[in-house]
Order: sequence, then structure tokens, then C-alpha cells
Amino acid sequence: MNQIGANTLRAVDFFCGAGGVTCGLKKAGIEVLGGIDIDAKFKNTYEINNKVPFLNKDVSNLRPSYLKNFFSLLLNDENLVFVGCSPCQYFSNLKSDKTKSKEGRLLLDDFKEFVLYYRPGYVLIENVPGLETKPGSPLHKFKVALKKEGYVFDQKVLNAKFFGVPQKRRRFILVATRLTEKIELPRQTKKKNNIKTVKQAIGNYKLFPVVADGHKDNTAFLHSVAKLSELNLKRVKLTPKNGGSRKAWEKNKELQLKCYKEHDGHHDVYGRLSWDKPAPTITTRFLYTSTGRYTHPEQNRGISIREGAVLQSFPLDYKFDSNSLGAVATMIGNAVPPKLAEALGTSILNHWHKWLLSKQEQDL
Repeated sequence: MNQIGANTLRAVDFFCGAGGVTCGLKKAGIEVLGGIDIDAKFKNTYEINNKVPFLNKDVSNLRPSYLKNFFSLLLNDENLVFVGCSPCQYFSNLKSDKTKSKEGRLLLDDFKEFVLYYRPGYVLIENVPGLETKPGSPLHKFKVALKKEGYVFDQKVLNAKFFGVPQKRRRFILVATRLTEKIELPRQTKKKNNIKTVKQAIGNYKLFPVVADGHKDNTAFLHSVAKLSELNLKRVKLTPKNGGSRKAWEKNKELQLKCYKEHDGHHDVYGRLSWDKPAPTITTRFLYTSTGRYTHPEQNRGISIREGAVLQSFPLDYKFDSNSLGAVATMIGNAVPPKLAEALGTSILNHWHKWLLSKQEQDL
């Protein structure tokens, strides 16, 4: 089907979570029809902020035809984008227990069935770099299927810090289209002046007031901070400001951890953020000083929920609906940074506009 007369590029956000991709695509100018996710706890957050429906379904057990009516989809729609940012812990390069994430390792195969059924004009996937290299990854079969359907694609590992996200976050990105013979991902702007720092993101104390560990913010801003144990508070106080590490107290018998007495790695653990650098990757555990370099650059506390969200490039007014700080941290840490999604959406939109123009010129 040819939709040349339409002037809007539309998208469906698979595995949408709290809506990082949807937020970014909308800022780029793409109309997002809605999101799909198996986890119902994302529904309110997704719909409150993005004003589009959240389909609480498991794509592994969902018939592709179901989306025809729910999102009013058409087959072979050139103006349609399918985005599939499936849960990716199983292919992560982090050394962690993969048992819980094993079931989700083939979600890209499930997403592929929707792509083959609808044949949208564009396909976008985002995942951990390990998706490209780890044994057992479904990526190769996914690309073979795309080629058979006439898609061309570009793939790269991009770092979100080069796209306005104040955070180092390397992600595998693939963009595909069947409309032209070539498509390219946006280039990484590596000039230092274009890289946003922690100071620029969360250094304004009028926006992010000085608070102590355990502070609870009952407003929608959620400048809430996890409570530190007495021992961890001692560790934080002895960690030098603005980028200090646990090396400062490694000879303190009370504070040093047994696991690091004969191990010199993982220096980010219990470390402070640096004002003049991007943050490290914001994970689902960013609330806790013991899980990475997540201690505030100056204050004796971990970073707050809102600070973590801003380091992920969520807008200041993005609302997270949950009574659990841990659940909100999971929403934030698992999200695709909206600024990265916006850059990818802008690139797709520009490609689509050029394609539209060429088709119109051919019709004259």
C-alpha cells in the first residue's frame, strides 16, 4: 500500500517500558500510536506522559493481526515505524546472573514476526552491544529476514553521550528501511563542547536542592534519595568530592570490603560522580552508592530519583507513577534515553522526507 499523501510518520513502540523511546520520537516530530509491554506497572507512567495508549500484552503470545484494530495499522505502510527495544540483560557484557533474563533472550524473534506481517517502512532496534557479538543472539536471523523482505539497514554501536545525554551509554542500534537502497544512522558528534556533563545536568541547586540521604520528596518531582547504612555513610564521607573513589579508604579495616582486599578492579563502586564528565551508565540500581559510581559529586548521599532521570535525559516534568523508589529506578534505568531516541527519530524523519520528495518528483 502506498501512503504518499500522508504527511505524518507514525510509530509503534514495542517493549516500551516507561516510554523513553516514545518521548524521544514525539520530540523528533513522529506521531507515536502507542506502546506495548508485558509489565503493567509501566502503564500509568507511559500514558500520563505520552497521552497515547499502552497495550499490556506479551508479544510472545500476541497475534500480529491483533494490532490492526488496536492501533489502526495497515499492511505495507511506508509511513510506519516499528521500534523494538527488547529487554537485553541476557546479552549484556556485564558479569551477572543471566538466569532471570534467559526467557527474554529471543524477544527479537517475536518482534520479527510483527515486522514480517506488517512490513512497515522503517524498523529500529536498540540493545546492548552484546546482541551483535554474543553466541546465541537472534540478530543474524533477524537481519537475514529483513534482507529477504527487501530491507536495507545500517548498524553501529553508538554512545548516548554524543547525542545530548549526560551519560556514557554504549548501545547497539540498527535502523532499516525498504523504501530506498540505503539508510544511515546519525553520526556521533565527538566534539568536547557537545558532550553534556553532570554539572550541566544536575548541578543547579535551585532545581536540585541540597538534601541528606533518606530524604523523601512527596511531590511529582521525586527528588528522593535512598537511606544509607551507618557504615556506607562513613564510606561516602571519606570518598573525595568530585570524582573520588573507594581507594581513599581502602586501608581502613572497618570500611574496606572483604571482596576488594585482594581485588583491585571495579573502582566505580562507591565512587562519586565527576562534575565535569558525563555520568557512567545509569542502571536500575543507580539509587545505591554500593552498585557503581552513583554517589553525588559533593553531597554525602546517592543521587536522587529525579537526578537519575535527568542523567537519562528525561524531561524535568516527566512523571513516574509508583509508590516504590526501586520500581521507579528500574523504569529509569531500563529506559532508552529520550535524547538518543530523539536523535534516531530525527534521522529517520529526515530520511522519510527525502524519500517523499523524490517520490513526488517522480510523479510530476
